[in-house]
Amino acid sequence: MFTGLIQTLGKLTRLDSNHLKIVCDGPGSDRLLADLDLGDSIAVDGVCLTVETALANGFIATASPETLAKSSLGDVVDGGWVNLESSLRVGSKIGGHFVTGHVDGLGRLESAVSDATSWELRFAVPSPHVARYIVPKGSIAVNGISLTVADCSPSGDWFTVAVIPVTYHETNLQYLQPQQAVNLEGDVLGKYAEKFLNLGPVHGATEPDIALDFLAEHGYV
Repeated sequence: MFTGLIQTLGKLTRLDSNHLKIVCDGPGSDRLLADLDLGDSIAVDGVCLTVETALANGFIATASPETLAKSSLGDVVDGGWVNLESSLRVGSKIGGHFVTGHVDGLGRLESAVSDATSWELRFAVPSPHVARYIVPKGSIAVNGISLTVADCSPSGDWFTVAVIPVTYHETNLQYLQPQQAVNLEGDVLGKYAEKFLNLGPVHGATEPDIALDFLAEHGYV
């Protein structure tokens, strides 16, 4: 589990078809590397990967063919920048939102416009499976970054986010080019709510009757 607050940037290099080497080379690298160990979970552009080899300046992880096909990691050129976040620890601050590291699908950058206080980025969302979880003022993870949807179409096939300068310049949002793919993960709370609503009552389950006598007996009235 992650929060979508990026700790540092890393440079990705492919060692072979599915082994990735990540060199932590951005501000904040020392914090991520301080206790990096075998088996740790690291979100790489929002994709949860497992550290298989811990290096002095980074780590090596395996990305399955499915992960490479369904995320933007398969498109990152050698030496490309990726966002990095270590997994959430018990008692840590949650400044973003709950991010699982299980990418729902891809979006594509349509435009990036700056003003005096922020950057407005607009993304297209081709897949209805991903678009259904995008709602106004809801949470969305873009390349692992926790962002708030500023505006979107009713279907969610496009959305905009307002990004403050510190987030823009300390993540790989600054390197995105028009039509470049990004990893998207919708809010997991919305997915659970959707499932419960679609399931309806559990077959054979009975709910206790709540009546005034019951409430009075237990001191509520």
